[in-house]
Parts: sequence; C-alpha cells; structure tokens
Amino acid sequence: MFQSNIVMAPQWFKNLFVLIFLMNITGMAYAEEHHFLVLNYHDIVKAGSAKSSLNSMDVSVDHFEEHLVWLKKNGYKIVSVQNVLDAAAGKNSIPDKSVLLTFDDGYQSFYTRVFPILKKYHYPATVALIGTWIDGIDTPDEAGKQLLTWDQVREMVKSGLVEMASHTYDLHKSAVANPQGDSQAATVTRLYDFTTGRYETDEQYRERIHLALRKSAEFIFQHAGVWPRVMVWPYGEYNNIALEASREAGMSMTMGLIDGFNTVANIDVLRRLIMTDNPDVRQFTEIVSKLRTDRSLRIAHVDMDFLYDEDPKQTDRNIEAEIQRIANMRIDTVFLQAYSDSDGDGNADALYFPNRHLPVKQDLFSHVAWQLKTRAGVNVYAWLPIFAYRNNLPDSWYVQEWRDGKAQKSSHIYTRLSVFQPEARHYVTEIYEDLGRYCNVDGILFHDDGILSDHEDVSPVALSFGRDVWGLPDQFEKLHASPKMRLAWTRHKTELISQFTDELANRVRDNRPGIKTARNLYALPLLKPDSEEWYAQSFKSFLAHYNYVAIEAMPLMEDAKKPDQWLTELVAAAAHYPEGLKKSVFELQTVNWKTREKIPSPFFIEQLELLRKLGVHHIGYYPDDVYLDQPRLKDLQKYFSLPALP
Repeated sequence: MFQSNIVMAPQWFKNLFVLIFLMNITGMAYAEEHHFLVLNYHDIVKAGSAKSSLNSMDVSVDHFEEHLVWLKKNGYKIVSVQNVLDAAAGKNSIPDKSVLLTFDDGYQSFYTRVFPILKKYHYPATVALIGTWIDGIDTPDEAGKQLLTWDQVREMVKSGLVEMASHTYDLHKSAVANPQGDSQAATVTRLYDFTTGRYETDEQYRERIHLALRKSAEFIFQHAGVWPRVMVWPYGEYNNIALEASREAGMSMTMGLIDGFNTVANIDVLRRLIMTDNPDVRQFTEIVSKLRTDRSLRIAHVDMDFLYDEDPKQTDRNIEAEIQRIANMRIDTVFLQAYSDSDGDGNADALYFPNRHLPVKQDLFSHVAWQLKTRAGVNVYAWLPIFAYRNNLPDSWYVQEWRDGKAQKSSHIYTRLSVFQPEARHYVTEIYEDLGRYCNVDGILFHDDGILSDHEDVSPVALSFGRDVWGLPDQFEKLHASPKMRLAWTRHKTELISQFTDELANRVRDNRPGIKTARNLYALPLLKPDSEEWYAQSFKSFLAHYNYVAIEAMPLMEDAKKPDQWLTELVAAAAHYPEGLKKSVFELQTVNWKTREKIPSPFFIEQLELLRKLGVHHIGYYPDDVYLDQPRLKDLQKYFSLPALP
C-alpha cells in the first residue's frame, strides 16, 4: 500500500520523499542545521563617553569587550564571512552558537579600539565602508566622528581578520520621498521631484540603484585591493531590486537590521541584532537570549479621515497634534488608515497614496507614517481593505450571494471584490504593490472585510473554482444541503482568503521585505468556532497565516450583558490555542457606535486592567480621537504606556 501511494503521488511529493531518504542516509537532516547570530555595532567609544553621547548607537569599549567575554564563556563561537560562505556552499559547517561580528560606517574607532581586541582574541569581524564618507565628499551623520584611512583599511585586510563590506558609495543618505518633503532612505525610495510633481519611475529607480551598487564595489576594490563580497544596507533598508543589483555587483551576501537567527541556507539578507544604548552585560544577555521577541505591543488605531481636512493648513495642524499625542503615549505601534471611507461604511472610496486604480484623496499616508515613525518612535502598519474597493468595475468582479432563489450581487454593507475573480485579484494586488512602492511601512493590517457568509460566493466563476479545485458541487443547493458540506465549503473559502492576503503581503514585501502582518478577526468565530460558517474566518487559520490576529474585543458592540465575563471568555478562548495569546492583539473600543457616545474612561481603564490581569500580551484600541482626547491621554500614560526598554 505504501509503495503504491508513492507511485501515484505527484512529482513534487516523490522528489521530497527521495530528498528525505538521501538526507537520512547521509546524516544531512535539516534539523541539524545550526543557527547563527549576526551582531551589529557602530562607533566603539572610550569607556564612559557613551553615557554622554548624543548617538544612541555608540557602545563603550569596555562594554564591547565584556560582550565578547560573555559570548566566549557561554559557548558562542566567533566566525568569519568566509566560514559562512563555505558552509553555504556545502564545503563545511559552522559550529552551533556561531556569531558574526559586524561594524557599520567605517569609524576610526574600529582600527584604534576594536582591531586590537580582535587580534587579542584572534576574532574575525566585518566592517562596512561608506564611499562618500571615507572619500571626504560627505561627512558622517554625527559631527566630529573620525573615519578609517585607506592605509588602515589595507593593513586590516592583510591581517586576515577583517572583511571589508560595502555600505554603498553614496546611498547612505536620505532622499525626498513625497510632496511634503520627507527625507527617507535613498536605497528604497522612489525620488519625488517637486518641479514635475512626479515620482521616479521603476526604470529610473532600477538604473540608479544598479549603477550605485556597482560603483560601491569598484570603489573599495580600487582603494583596498579586494572586491567586497558583502553589502550592508544603509539603515537596514533594501528591496528586491536592490538585492538583484547587489548580486550583479558581486555581493551575494547582504545584511539588514531585523532581529533574529540566520541559517546558511539563506544568506541573501542576514538578520542582525543592532546594539543601541550601550548595553551592559545583563542587557546584552537579554538581547542575545531573547532576540527582543517577547516585547508586548501597545497599539493605537488612527483614522486618516480624522486627520484630513480640505484646508491644508488644518490638515497639518491635525497631523502635528496626532504625532505629539502618540509620542506622549509612549507606545510602540500605530495601525494607520491608508484609505478613505468618507461615508463610514467600511468601503474604500479613495486612497491616501499614489496608485493605479483608485482616486488619491491626498498623497498623505507616506508623510504621516514617516512622521510617526521618526518623531513618535512607533512602528506603523498600513490598514487596508482586502476586497472592499468601490469603483466603476464590472459587476461580475464582485461577490454574489444566493438570494430569492438566484445568484445576485451581495447586499452586504461591504461591497467586496471576489477572491475567485482573477481580474479582481490582480486589481487588488496592484494596489498593495503601489503601497509598498511609495510608502515606508512596518506592517499591514488587513481590514475585517475579508468575510464570506454561508450564502456567498456563488458567482459562476466561484462555483466553477469550487468544483474544479476543491471537488465540491457547483450548485448552491448541494453546497448548502448539510452541515458537513457547508463546513467543508466554508473552510476552503477561509483558507483561500488567507492565501490571498499572503500574496498581497508578498507584493508589499517586494519593496518592504521586513513587514509583519495582522488581520482583524470578529469575536464570534473565536468564541464559537462553528460560526466560521457565517464569516469564513477562523482563529486557528489566522494564527497560521499572520504575525498577529487583531481580535475585536468589543463587548458593547456585541451586546454583551456582562462585559467583564465576555472579555474573560474571549481571552480564555484565545489562550486555548498554542501561541494564541502570544500572537493576539485584543482591540478595545473607545466609542459606543450604537449610541455614538464615548466609552466612559473608568470603563475603558477597567477593561485595560482586566486584559492585563488575564495575561494578555498585546492590547490596542480603536479609534484614537485627538480632538476629543479620547481616550484621555493621562489615562493612556498611566495604564497603557510601555516601560522604557534598552
């Protein structure tokens, strides 16, 4: 029986079976592949001076050496770029608990303070050089910082301990990214031209990046006599076009600034733990051991429609007030509306960023997101619908429901494009591509419009898809004939929508590779999993597809008679799943939409405190109202703010 199943299996399955067999007999099991860490430093200053430095990335030389001592005592092995490249090529393997040391910007302290320590321990390291800085054309970001000389670079190359990497020739700078004049990382920014009012085209952008990376490699070869094998992305920012340009310039290994482990199976972009605020040994131990992955989120949900005003000056005042308010909250994340919903029905009528399909209410999202990131110090998730886009599109592109004995356009308040319609999928995909192209975001929040009832979608193309791909009946009556059949149909729809959001996220990642994802979930599918049939939403499925599940923890919206009990049951339901609490954001409401009244502050605080008592890690609220101070800032500072972290 086992043999016949293999014979009849698809080719990909046969190949996988053979690969596993070969790995077992050769001892090359994937489980044995060792992870390694990449640590990132910048300027190493003399002992004591980091405390008074204005640069948060300065680390004192005594703390740096203490880090190395701790690594050695705890069994970590310092490896070189060559060790990693050889392991990636299958020539050898790197030890368990390996660490790669990297230093950005080419400060002279690398030669005067780091290099002697490297020779003392015989440790290898990588230093990333900025062409225009070391060439004297541009000055370092912080005045007074001294840079390496070429004589020092050549001496360290000859030592065999130091790998010279490119930090680009002239891309370690900002460039104008939008009509408001925000300066963002030049490597990933489509330049905005005030004269023409236009953005750099994809072709112009591609040519600029390819030329820049080739020049950066040639520059180091000319002065140091070695062709760089590593590209270290300025500010950790890169995209697929930049990766392609780096490979063509001979730098197949690149490095970003996302926390995490690495494997030799993927060295295209290595994750790095950046050292900031001069961590002592205790703090260093915490960073290396936990990778900053256990930090709680505090999230404010901001409507861009609240900030926009027909008077541009008033819009500016609104944005300024919101940014200051968020900064004063001392939180870490904002879910920021990227679309306009002027009538409040949940459908996108226009967008707040340049795109190929919908009207642009104002090219504003990039500006607000960047100001929130740089001035309020938060991560920004773009909040966008999955399907609810209203435009003059063919009716056949939209969801159809079975009503009055026939299939017709859905009567749901969300006017949703159909996940089964290829043209509609392509339309939405291009919207997300444009978001990634023009806006610097940390994540995507998928709106709660990704639902299908037990009477949707019954368009001809949807029914044909269900028959051909899932083997289901192509008549509504048969799909609805029994609970078992309805559940099978629903689960297929649930998974298809989630797969589509994965596709949308990947289109954004073409330009913003580090983004995380979150998706709104109604409470009922979590409290009563059988209700998935009415929503095509599943908490279990969402946990598998997204970094976070944003649960609408809104008892008044659900007419809960005992709100505290309802919230307690909701948290317990999430905790029932592995990683259920770790990946869930519980979103409280600050407005009672049925009465159109503000949620009283004592009630809101009581809910916050209850969630924390129940062990909830991530808490958010919707909406934030800067004009009415709702929720009250002083309450948020006391009950919602995050503690200061190193």
